[in-house]
Amino acid sequence: MTSDDPRALSDALGRLATTPRLLVALDFDGTLAPEVDAPMEARALPDALVAIRRLAAADGTHVALVSGRDLASLSAISETPDEVLLVGSHGIEVRVDGHETSLTDDEVDARRRLSEAVHAAAAGHDEVFVEEKPAGLALHTRLADEATTTAVHSAARRAVDELDGIHERTGKNVLEFAVRPTGKNDGIDRLRDIVGATGVLYAGDDVTDEDGFLALGDGDLALKVGPGESRAGYRVADPQAVAALLLELAELREHLGHA
Repeated sequence: MTSDDPRALSDALGRLATTPRLLVALDFDGTLAPEVDAPMEARALPDALVAIRRLAAADGTHVALVSGRDLASLSAISETPDEVLLVGSHGIEVRVDGHETSLTDDEVDARRRLSEAVHAAAAGHDEVFVEEKPAGLALHTRLADEATTTAVHSAARRAVDELDGIHERTGKNVLEFAVRPTGKNDGIDRLRDIVGATGVLYAGDDVTDEDGFLALGDGDLALKVGPGESRAGYRVADPQAVAALLLELAELREHLGHA
């Protein structure tokens, strides 16, 4: 059950702060940045950026952004230091010392056919747009009314049903399709191995972040941002609360000598 008790969360944060090698993994949209209608206008809150820079500079501490966005988009808007690790496209892309999206020839062909099908479903609806990603695409309906959203989603699903090997996930005002079933948990697992983390904080607000919470276990901290059912152990209200929590964690790491 997800706890809304700030004292319990503070206690859990204090325990996590003592771990020798900490990974702070964070969703971007709706977690560090308030949601906006135009995705490329999203920006992390100033206090969140301050906290991220302090955490990234602390010894034994690694910070990562784990997003459904592709790496190019995430890198362009995140405004984070180079040492912040980036995971894009729900775990398919990882920027550590470089990144690579390795689709097979069959996956490349499937992605081409997928793009054609979803663009056709969205055609004629100015309030709907398709975001291309390395291994799939996202059908955004944030600006559309309910009737248009339902109609476009139905058309897209009908078209995609005729294709093989396509994986669907639903988020806030977005329907995503990919040629590989990678989730944010895969990205977090990979990051944990890369940095040798002994403890992980993951914070996210969307349905797709529930995959990320699957990667967490004993000694980790799963943080749900905003309302809704979640498997996360703790909850905060909004990105402002996330920024405050990250500043608290930075203070704790610095006080304990991880700076």
